[in-house]
Amino acid sequence: MTLPALSIDLSRYLNAKNLDSLVNLALIIIIVLFAFQLLQFTTKRLIGKRVTGQTLMLVRKGIRYTSFTVVVLLVFERLGINLSALLGAAGIAGIAIGFAAQTSVSNIISGLFIVSEKSFSLGDVIQAGETTGTVVAIDLLSIKLQTFDNRYVRVPNETLIKSNVVNVTHYPIRRMDIKLTISYADDLGRAVATLKAVAARNLLVLDNPETLVLVDSFSEKGVDILFGLWFLQSDFLELRNSIMQDIRSAFVAEGFGLPVLRVVLEAQAAVGSQGGVATGLGGTVEGTAGGPPALS
Repeated sequence: MTLPALSIDLSRYLNAKNLDSLVNLALIIIIVLFAFQLLQFTTKRLIGKRVTGQTLMLVRKGIRYTSFTVVVLLVFERLGINLSALLGAAGIAGIAIGFAAQTSVSNIISGLFIVSEKSFSLGDVIQAGETTGTVVAIDLLSIKLQTFDNRYVRVPNETLIKSNVVNVTHYPIRRMDIKLTISYADDLGRAVATLKAVAARNLLVLDNPETLVLVDSFSEKGVDILFGLWFLQSDFLELRNSIMQDIRSAFVAEGFGLPVLRVVLEAQAAVGSQGGVATGLGGTVEGTAGGPPALS
């Protein structure tokens, strides 16, 4: 069986009139795209320093989407497509699509609230539900996070509005609360003095606000002491590593039994000597000062 040969007469389309129209259309598209690129650049120069990063990102995306829409409309017009009939059909289809797009609309509205609240911005470290990471993008539908183990996580805006969001890096100063339990047989006053000396010797611990050493409670295991250290958020890992070693060395040198430690991190703004507004990432690590802590 022999298939019939297919032949297309390109001469019907590649005539002088059509070629002239295509060239004009291409020039119009190039000019429109260039104009919108220039508008994006000008907008960034004019308002870049006056608005937040996420607001600027949304403005630039709005300009980009508008430029694409204008280009599509120009193409339709040059091709002689009846936009009235097309928009009428789109309106009917839009009703059906609208019912299926309720989640997207909810995300867009939530995104507008997020941008207006300015609870966080690009580059901040936030905790959203079980996910903690750096904000790398803020869109109308979602935000994107880069976790500390280098994963890319998309969080819908509707989820953020309905849950608690913790901005870990909002304040430059944080407090690390270390809860120690020492034996009833140990000298409580000397233990408190030892902890104050440990804080004074560690260069990463801030003098203002003042270090907090508080006898918190009495438990079956012994006396619970709250040891609160203020530090710059950039020094978190270094301080956490060094202060554990300092506590262990000091308690061994003073002849105390090794205490049970629990570390609770707080991100706070310093208000007075001990005050603060908690907005940070909380976490607890427990173990003895003589060995590696275990998660609790």
